[in-house]
Amino acid sequence: MTKILIIEDQPDVRENIQAILDLEDYETLTAADGLIGVELAQQFLPDLILCDVMMPRLDGFGVLKELRQLPATGSIPFIFLTAKADRTDLRHGMESGADDYLTKPFTLEELLNAIAVRLARQVTVNQAAHQEMDQLRQNITRALPHELLTPLNGILGTTEILRDFYDSMNKAEILSSIKDIQDSGKRLYRLVQNFLLFAELQLLEENPERIQVWKYRLAQKTETSEIIQELAQELAEQGNRLIDLPLDIENTTIDMADQDFRKVVEEMIDNAFKFSSDGTPVKIRSYCQGDRFCLEIQDQGRGMTSQQIDEIGAYMQFDRKLYEQQGAGLGLILAKRITQLYSGNFAITSTPHKGTTIHLSWTCTPV
Repeated sequence: MTKILIIEDQPDVRENIQAILDLEDYETLTAADGLIGVELAQQFLPDLILCDVMMPRLDGFGVLKELRQLPATGSIPFIFLTAKADRTDLRHGMESGADDYLTKPFTLEELLNAIAVRLARQVTVNQAAHQEMDQLRQNITRALPHELLTPLNGILGTTEILRDFYDSMNKAEILSSIKDIQDSGKRLYRLVQNFLLFAELQLLEENPERIQVWKYRLAQKTETSEIIQELAQELAEQGNRLIDLPLDIENTTIDMADQDFRKVVEEMIDNAFKFSSDGTPVKIRSYCQGDRFCLEIQDQGRGMTSQQIDEIGAYMQFDRKLYEQQGAGLGLILAKRITQLYSGNFAITSTPHKGTTIHLSWTCTPV
């Protein structure tokens, strides 16, 4: 049964709307003010919200702002109920993310029609989202065997060489082979971890109530500079590109779990090295701008078109036959989703054949 939350401080209006919707076979929840409404929305995740604008404690604009910031409630259709016909108020409501508004007094037909239109639109949006997720699953199904076989072949091939030629190899050659095996093992481990993380984020997106699982992470704080420097040095060394690594790092603290910040930084820096040539710089800069911590990672690699940027999704690796690098599509989507989970901003500016800059930012933790 479709669930509708009614947030209205006037008892007669609230009860009348509830009675009408009950007769139309909707399941209804009611709240007498905005704060209660936000709590009920988070607890019961209604299919649609009807909300008065002028209310005590928290007005309708405040309710909308609170709910749009939360992954679990951010996409719930939201209709304002307002006694004000002032165009400025109505424009403010729509610009804040409301889906529609009804000006009091409204008719029964207007109410039911507004609800039906928004619910139908949400069904269309949900269907499109499910189709996109099905496509993502298919992409991963196709990519997974190749991604896992590449490092596995490295491990198996090197161990065969050790087995067959051990007696004729010197110590340096043996140590080099062991390092190759270790590098392939690390790559395989990272791929598996990325697939598991993607699956976790996929479940979170499909079932927003699972955000509770992440709550403990969202409450953590992280010092940024040491992590950035450590990962940048490590990844540059792996690619023999320390000379290509100019760093300009400013330290601050952000509200983000250490492991999640590490994952974002690791994937973005690795991506910059992977898709740029030896001898070209990968510039990493972090700085504070107002209450925002900003991280920029710039390379002079192959770049992307605006269409490719718009189409970024899991395992959408552009011109794969030409470039033959693995894992970039998944790394980008992991970094983007994790950043947004912490209410951060993720943006890409890029020019084909000239390079790419990743712009990330989060709110700084007050000192």
